[in-house]
Amino acid sequence: MTTETLDRNARRWELLVPHSERLRRLARSRLANAHDAEDCVQETLLRAANFDRLDERRIGAFLTTTALRLCIDYYRDSSRQQRLRLRNAVTERSVGPEEIVCEHDIGRWMMAQVRSLRGREREVMLARARGLSTAEAAGRLGISTKSAERAFTRGRARLRAIYERAMAA
Repeated sequence: MTTETLDRNARRWELLVPHSERLRRLARSRLANAHDAEDCVQETLLRAANFDRLDERRIGAFLTTTALRLCIDYYRDSSRQQRLRLRNAVTERSVGPEEIVCEHDIGRWMMAQVRSLRGREREVMLARARGLSTAEAAGRLGISTKSAERAFTRGRARLRAIYERAMAA
């Protein structure tokens, strides 16, 4: 760095640092956690220091606006995180033994239905049930991947129709 650049940076920080306590009070009044408020102030000062077109006559307004926007960003992020935690908590329910038995029984019933399918549909569905990908199933069956995908899609549609008919009865 040149001496001129260092002098400009030092001058910039001399203009910014006197605002730090005001920014700290502003962030603390809006954020519950003192560490988050301090992070907000530091981020605000860094953004101002690195902003090339900073108008030195309007530093106070720039810093206030930046700090407020960072506080809003913090709340949006924490709100989003909370919604995700709630969504995960709702989906992570405990499964009782009755549900496990029912799922196993439905699985056995569905495998019997898969065995009733014809030709490639049955072969591809059984390969997928063993954990093979569609491409791996195609390789083992000696058919193209596209053919295996079509057979899998048709087989799934037939199984869905069989299941819906059985549940409606």
